[in-house]
Formats: sequence, C-alpha cells, structure tokens
Amino acid sequence: MEQVHRYFILNKPINMVSQFVSSHAVNLLTSIPFQFPEGTHAVGRLYSNSEGLLILTTNKKVTRLLFQGEKPHERTYLVLVNGIVSDEHIQQLRTGVAFKIKEGETYITQPCDVSIVQDPGFNFPSPYILSDRVAFTWIKIALTEGKYHQVRKMIGAIHHKVKRLVRVSIEDISLAQLKPGEVYEMAESDFFNALQITV
Repeated sequence: MEQVHRYFILNKPINMVSQFVSSHAVNLLTSIPFQFPEGTHAVGRLYSNSEGLLILTTNKKVTRLLFQGEKPHERTYLVLVNGIVSDEHIQQLRTGVAFKIKEGETYITQPCDVSIVQDPGFNFPSPYILSDRVAFTWIKIALTEGKYHQVRKMIGAIHHKVKRLVRVSIEDISLAQLKPGEVYEMAESDFFNALQITV
C-alpha cells in the first residue's frame, strides 16, 4: 500500500533551528505546539537567526524535486536593513554582486528581482526594536539561488547589515498571515501545484 504523505507550512520563529534533533543545546522544531507525524523533516534550511516560511513534509522526494530539478524555484524574502539603501545599491543587487565564499573563492550572484518596500505588511513581533532615530530600509528580494547565506552576504556586499530576514514565499506558497509558530497543512495536490512541481 502506497504511503500517504503530509505537507506543512510553518512560520518559523527567530532563534529556532530547522531541525527536530540536534546534539547542541538549541531551540528545535519540537518546541512548536503541533503534533507532526513521524518522519516529518524540513525541506531546505532557514537559519536560526532568520524567520518565516519553512516547508515540512514526510515525503523525502520533495527536497530533490524542489532544489535539484531542472526548473529553479523562486524564493522571496523581506529584509530589514540598517541605514538608507540607495537606488544605486538596489541596481547592484539586481544585476549581481560579488562576495567571498569558502577558501577565498569569489561568488557572483545571478540577476534577481529587488525593490525597496515602504510597508512590508509583516507586523509580527521581532526582537529588533525600530527607532525613529535610526535609519532603516525594508527590501524585497526574490531569487532562485540560495548559497552561502546568500541574502545576508548580498546585503554585506553593498556595505549594509541585515537586521531581520523573513522568507515570505516559495513559488506560490506564501506565508500569508501565519503567525510565528503557527502551522498550516496543505493537501498534496495543492502543495505540488503551488510549487509548480511535476511528480
């Protein structure tokens, strides 16, 4: 009998790793107040100091289909950046910036969609307290690659620093109004259609 798989969307809170088990003393997905079935795992990673959309499933094929398939899949992030980001810097991010990776090698990012956002519409609590005395910029970045802490390093390449990083969508799967720690279960057909994956 073919196994029936399940598919979940989580708004991962900040300061939580994308794992159920770890040998380190870290905040795990097990602290989410939701009963995930046995065999559930995260698809891709969202680092501890990042937050937002995380896909979880019992289907081990999803990671390969999503990240190793022929078609690249778009991921969109809202990024709170220290300081005022200039139009020139936005254009640099759009066309490609360079940063160092392992063993001193230089990596140049592929062109991507970048824009300044006046109102991110993301009003969930954050450990970062914004002050009228400190300049900041919200940026929306949509890309199809994700290497070496890429978004943070892209912002570093234009001499700014990320204060908050929120993944808000993967293809047509959106965080919507899920609050941090909330989980939404998707039907298999809706899940694969939204990710534009053919099984």
